[in-house]
Amino acid sequence: MTDKTDDNTREQFDNLAKQSRTGIISEFWEFLKHNKKWWLLPIIITLLLLGLIILLGGTALAPFIYPLF
Repeated sequence: MTDKTDDNTREQFDNLAKQSRTGIISEFWEFLKHNKKWWLLPIIITLLLLGLIILLGGTALAPFIYPLF
């Protein structure tokens, strides 16, 4: 009996391993939809925008970013 369940589990694992991998953005989107954690979305977007501003602050675009603050 346990051999049959082990084979079934191994077969399921092999099938999952053969599937294509999803990206982190699509995986995060599925997490938001499944767990209904929509309040995380504005936080993540704000952090990404802040990181982008910090990254661009050290480039030639810095004089155009500083007036925003």
